[in-house]
Amino acid sequence: MCPIRKGGAIEFRHMSSQGVLLVVQKRASQAGVESFSPHDFRRTFCSDLLDAGVDIVTVQKLAGHADPMTTAKYDRRGEEIKRQAVQKLKF
Repeated sequence: MCPIRKGGAIEFRHMSSQGVLLVVQKRASQAGVESFSPHDFRRTFCSDLLDAGVDIVTVQKLAGHADPMTTAKYDRRGEEIKRQAVQKLKF
């Protein structure tokens, strides 16, 4: 993320994690939604990919996780997805 000055000019510099958090919280407040964190974006990104059927190793690489078990923590799919997976097998 790059900060944008009041005149609309983009300032190309790295923002601290605290700076990003403050921007996200400010925008949430302006939008009238419950406050959230940058990590919520990461969690949603991983979860949505898994929900879309992307394999966990690919999601792991996109998220930059060293261990697929870390990525598995983002998997919010329930028992129904397991049943659907088994039904794909031809017996």
